Amino acid sequence: MLRFAPSPTGDMHIGNLRVAIFNYIVARQTGKKLIVRIEDTDKERNIEGKDREILTILDLFGIKYDQVVYQSSNFHIHQQLAKQLLDSKKAFVCFCDEEELKLQKEKAKIEKRPYRYSGKCENLSKSEVEKLIVEKKPFVIRIKKPENNIKFIDEIKGEFDISPFEVDSFVILRGDLTPTYNFACAIDDMLYDITLVIRGEDHLSNTPKQIHIRNSLGYNKEIKYAHLPIILNVEGKKLSKRENHASVKWLLEEGFLPEAIANYLILLGNSFEKEVFTLEEAIKFFDLSKISKAPAKFDIEKLKFLNKEHMKKIENLSEYLGYNSRYEELLKIFRDESSTLKEIKEKFEKVFEKSVDEEFKDEREILKKEILENELEENYDDFKKRVMKNTSLKGKKLFMPLRELLINEKHGAEIKDLYNAMLPYLKEVIKSR
Repeated sequence: MLRFAPSPTGDMHIGNLRVAIFNYIVARQTGKKLIVRIEDTDKERNIEGKDREILTILDLFGIKYDQVVYQSSNFHIHQQLAKQLLDSKKAFVCFCDEEELKLQKEKAKIEKRPYRYSGKCENLSKSEVEKLIVEKKPFVIRIKKPENNIKFIDEIKGEFDISPFEVDSFVILRGDLTPTYNFACAIDDMLYDITLVIRGEDHLSNTPKQIHIRNSLGYNKEIKYAHLPIILNVEGKKLSKRENHASVKWLLEEGFLPEAIANYLILLGNSFEKEVFTLEEAIKFFDLSKISKAPAKFDIEKLKFLNKEHMKKIENLSEYLGYNSRYEELLKIFRDESSTLKEIKEKFEKVFEKSVDEEFKDEREILKKEILENELEENYDDFKKRVMKNTSLKGKKLFMPLRELLINEKHGAEIKDLYNAMLPYLKEVIKSR
């Protein structure tokens, strides 16, 4: 079983989408099931409707899953297992207040050493714990740090050997008895019999903690891990959620096709015989073990190139964009000079706007009159000859205003191609000028 485990706390990041795509591909390759686990334990950060948005995006990208589960539905199990750890003395009740812990963290920072829990509450007697609880002293539950090193092999990054000092005695239940991320995650991976966790390398430090939780509970089934290298921005820094193109929603709104985005994210950090492919095609040749260990830099220009290639595959462009079929040929012309669907739409919508440019205004009026008062020739060359003869316009003073009359732009596609594409409705467009 594999899982994609997003949090409903904001727009889906392209890094998260890449994780979802790779989980889907490997699930298909191995014949295993894939669940979507909405990690909604952080009530304060959850945003209403983001869970549905995540599922809509997965559907849009053709990422099929077998089940959707919500982490919060397992709170009672998380609490039961935390009690089990307490009863077996593998966890303890911690009454340290926030101010005290904050001071310890600041001291560690000043002394330039990593903060670790002091162990103050680890050896409290049962009677001391009961007395403090009766006094309604706020508390959390911490798991005791491991006695031995935590070892695991990452499918991408290789072997890891983590000391108990690095794991520490960390919190597993908060003061309101809700589970922390690592505890809920470790328990749910057990509950759903997850066999492989594919996620971003920002979770690498969580892995020994989650293994330690399962070890402490006596869970002995192996869970393999594959941590994907981070995605960098153009400056070589980690791609921030605040950067527009880090948001899948923004990319879609900008007119990037799901097929192109998926193609690019699969290609990122990989090398294949061909560059342009679909998600389904990638299942045949994708190899998780061959992903580069190095971070991959996000290149919007590369994405635009792939988007152009995938736009070429759209058979009925007018229907795809929601326009009348008679505009098909003009839309294809705009497609050839655009990188996104948004660019195509902007060029097309501008065709029907009123001209506001003052340059060549007189020439446009002369051409407008000539076009509207005469029958239009089927052949562009015949049309051009007649217009040149009747208006005496030529060169720049003919072709720039003529293109403006056609598409409201001085520069663009060949006028001959535009004329042929727009002939059935050319006079309607000219009238709007």
